[in-house]
Amino acid sequence: MTASQTRTASPRRKTWASGAWKTKLAPYLFLLPNMAIFATFTIYPAINGFNMSLYSSSNGRTFKWEGLGNYQKILTDQEFWGVARNTVIYTVSFVVLATVFALLIATLVNAQGRGKTFFRAVFFVPVLVSPVAVGLIWNWILERQNGLLNTALGGIGLGPVPWLVNPAWAMVAIIMVGVWMQTGFYMLILLAGLQSIDPVLFEAAKMDGASAWRQFRSITLPMLSPSMAVVVILATIHGFQSFDFIWTLTGGGPVGATTLMVQYIYENGFESPIRYGIATAGGVLLFIAVFILTMINWAVSRRQEAV
Repeated sequence: MTASQTRTASPRRKTWASGAWKTKLAPYLFLLPNMAIFATFTIYPAINGFNMSLYSSSNGRTFKWEGLGNYQKILTDQEFWGVARNTVIYTVSFVVLATVFALLIATLVNAQGRGKTFFRAVFFVPVLVSPVAVGLIWNWILERQNGLLNTALGGIGLGPVPWLVNPAWAMVAIIMVGVWMQTGFYMLILLAGLQSIDPVLFEAAKMDGASAWRQFRSITLPMLSPSMAVVVILATIHGFQSFDFIWTLTGGGPVGATTLMVQYIYENGFESPIRYGIATAGGVLLFIAVFILTMINWAVSRRQEAV
């Protein structure tokens, strides 16, 4: 190559490299505004929450150093352990039932020759309703004397059920409402996973004489495991963070039977006596619990995919 050719090629290589650099950088520039908002209103408050959990304050202006004292107070508080027990019962029940019902509904909808769009919309409608409105609606439905559900049960001779005044039934009520409200969202995730499975696999299984149950167990469930992992993780996070519809449905009662962790944090941070340190320490513990469970779910799902 002559010297003149070398001088001509060099600017081209430089221009190409510059263009490739801009192409790689462009997606990050589009993400930058959203990430800036996320960092300002989510990441920074979360980090500041860790810091605030080491102090005590009753007005948000003057702070006293407590170190790990707030965590010690929480972990020796019987009310906290009662709330933690309620949260675990609710979350485990919610995750299991929501996942099972979402899988069942997704399978039935996917098997429909016609009307898939209609059924998807019907089951997804509860997700679109405001959680506060959901609590108010179900409070009317589950009312002991004149509630719609108890009226229907009375019509078949089963009598009224104390849904919202009996501690055990109140927990059943919030689990039932939570599952009703979120199952449609998880159903869509699983339905997308079902529709991505190659139909040739089922045709081959039919030719080999596999029953519908054997096809479901040997083809559908293994192929659907990534979507199932996503549903379990999202349901776990939602279960631990549930508050709004429970607040309008039961207010955490009766006698604290449906008070979950987020309500415990809210009451310490915004109701008298205000204890910001206890509230933020509770938030940190909640974050740690959700993070650990999410990592466990993620690790299990990755191992299943590897197998």
